[in-house]
Amino acid sequence: MELSVSVIFSNLPEWMFVRILSLSRQRCNKIRTMRRIWAILWMCTVLYGCGFEMSEQLMEGVWRAELQVSNDEVLPFNFEVTSPHALKIFNAEEVIFVTDIKFENDTVVFRAPVFEGYVKAVVKDSTLTGHFVKESLDRVVPFSAEFGNETRFEIENEIPEANVGGQWEAVFSPDSEEDRYIAKGVFEQTGAKVTGTFRTTTGDYRYLEGVMDGNTMKLSTFDGAHAFLFKAEVKDSVMNGMFYSGNHWKESFQAKRNDAFELPDANVLTFLNEGYDALEFTFPDTEGRQVSLSDDRFKDKVVVVQIMGTWCPNCLDESKYYTEFYDSNAEKDIEFVAIAFEYAKTKEKAIESIKRLKEDVGMHYPVLLAQYSTSSKTKAQEKLPMLNHVLSYPTSIFVDRKGKVRKIHTGFNGPATGQKFTEFKMEFSTYINMLLDEK
Repeated sequence: MELSVSVIFSNLPEWMFVRILSLSRQRCNKIRTMRRIWAILWMCTVLYGCGFEMSEQLMEGVWRAELQVSNDEVLPFNFEVTSPHALKIFNAEEVIFVTDIKFENDTVVFRAPVFEGYVKAVVKDSTLTGHFVKESLDRVVPFSAEFGNETRFEIENEIPEANVGGQWEAVFSPDSEEDRYIAKGVFEQTGAKVTGTFRTTTGDYRYLEGVMDGNTMKLSTFDGAHAFLFKAEVKDSVMNGMFYSGNHWKESFQAKRNDAFELPDANVLTFLNEGYDALEFTFPDTEGRQVSLSDDRFKDKVVVVQIMGTWCPNCLDESKYYTEFYDSNAEKDIEFVAIAFEYAKTKEKAIESIKRLKEDVGMHYPVLLAQYSTSSKTKAQEKLPMLNHVLSYPTSIFVDRKGKVRKIHTGFNGPATGQKFTEFKMEFSTYINMLLDEK
């Protein structure tokens, strides 16, 4: 690491600056004087180096980053450094503000809000080289970035050969009975630029941004938790492609244009097993207090029980909306309680993640720790045996004033789904008010 003399002097403690001036005035051997001065400067570097500006500090402006998701494929995204301790990550309309940035000598570590994952990279002039890390899952993805490049995807063919705007009926892992699932693609295309998302029965793939390069659709997103890359060849209203989730998972997908296609009703996918009409649980909050639906806090109130995880982007979107709704309706007889299923390896790490979520989102309703060291949906269902299954994180359970389960909503259509998100908010508000009006 190189430090300029002017930068060093500007950060010196007053006593060291006076000492250097005193030495320079002494009538002694010039070489000996300079050696003493540089010895003091070296000591200052060791003791006070954290206060120095590094020449490798992140340059302010737009960067282009790449995650190596396979031997042949990279996932690109853009971010903008706005100050030494702030940057913004871009995915279509989404802007993620990052202020958790730390420097360690020639290395920078930055972490998006809420999520555990972080980027750790060596800074050298206008480049970054390192990894995206999720410690609890032992996942490490090679990361690199260059300053001054605002292009997300490099385009070989400037004139697109297809337009994917509209709705698509999609199937992921079509050849696997175990992994197969359906989805709905909703895209907008202007020139070569493409934005949109894939909706599934368990949630959406959030804000996707990319291009049509000839007849190849390329889409990506990075939010600090998930890194998604979609590539597909498009011909005659049919697309065949590959989906990459980080460097740990990939699967093929097929889609055909179908403006009439709809996913199954999210309100019928999860239900109570025969013989149950209520939900029962007791789990600790972040302070170790045991919380149950039978507590006075929830008595004679409409309650929304949120099954979620702090690692889940759709859960984050839902938590933001529920927090806003809860705060805006504080005078009404409504309560929310979240049940967290965490993959953090220890209880302490799981509680730390929950506290971080609550602080970053501003959540004022309790978040309980139901499980840690795994996010297995099978294990989650064992904790809530009255449910036929836990199909999705998130899942919302609506409980009326008498403690009866009235509806269960699987998944969440977040802001990336546009009109569907607007419809969900309207449906949610209407249903809650109906339950509140019941006596």
